[in-house]
Amino acid sequence: MSEKMILYKIAKPILGPIYKFWYRPTIIGKENIPKEGATIIVGNHIHIMDQCNIIISTKRCIRYMAKKEYFDPKYKEGKFPWFFRGTGCIPVDRSKKDEEATKEALDVLNNNEILGLFPEGTRNHLKESRANELYEKYFLEENMDFKTFYAKVKNNRTSFIDYLEELKDNKKITKEEFLDNVVDADYFLQELVKSHRITREEYYDHILLPLKFGAVSMAHKTNAKIVPYAITGDYKFRGKNLTIRIGEPFYADTDLAKANQKLDQEIKNLIKDNEQNKW
Repeated sequence: MSEKMILYKIAKPILGPIYKFWYRPTIIGKENIPKEGATIIVGNHIHIMDQCNIIISTKRCIRYMAKKEYFDPKYKEGKFPWFFRGTGCIPVDRSKKDEEATKEALDVLNNNEILGLFPEGTRNHLKESRANELYEKYFLEENMDFKTFYAKVKNNRTSFIDYLEELKDNKKITKEEFLDNVVDADYFLQELVKSHRITREEYYDHILLPLKFGAVSMAHKTNAKIVPYAITGDYKFRGKNLTIRIGEPFYADTDLAKANQKLDQEIKNLIKDNEQNKW
């Protein structure tokens, strides 16, 4: 094992039990993670702790790809750069096509190790920049400052906010419905399903951000297995509904668009399985 993983091997038996106690995750399908061979494990991204669920699900050490800001103290996210380096994370510059990060990730797979990444590219929650667009377009003249507005909407999925706006633009909901429900897009979309104004399939079609092609491309180049997983529920102290479902591994099709579509559908199906009692 690489020297870059020394801290990983030290921290996991200490932090793993603490994590399990704190969040009480239910993990289904651990046996689907291959015990050897080149593997890429990928899932939806809803919280900064998402990768921990997979780390505690296998004895193998996982090299995760992470945005470069975590490695640089000049950014607000860069408070613990030593931790990310010491646990073998691969820094990625998301402002460009990062060839150096891709090469290191391919090296991991060519060494028959396991790579973790999030094909959505970022957490699916409303970023301040997108919230500012909404505020300036729809709420600037309201008696509410941006800070108050952002506090109300920031926990929404970006993909659901975008879908609500699409429904408004296509006149499937009114502008008033959009404005009244942008604070809790998920709840409103569920109500639209229940009232048969949209289908469950349409709801789940918009539960992820568009997947980037990095995972399927690297899997194809290295003949690595892809293991999809889905996370649903809440990260709360001693919570009861945080669920991780790990799907069966598959190989990427030579047609990368087809492979990416399969990965997208696999993750969505796992989310549906987790939420089968939701409706």
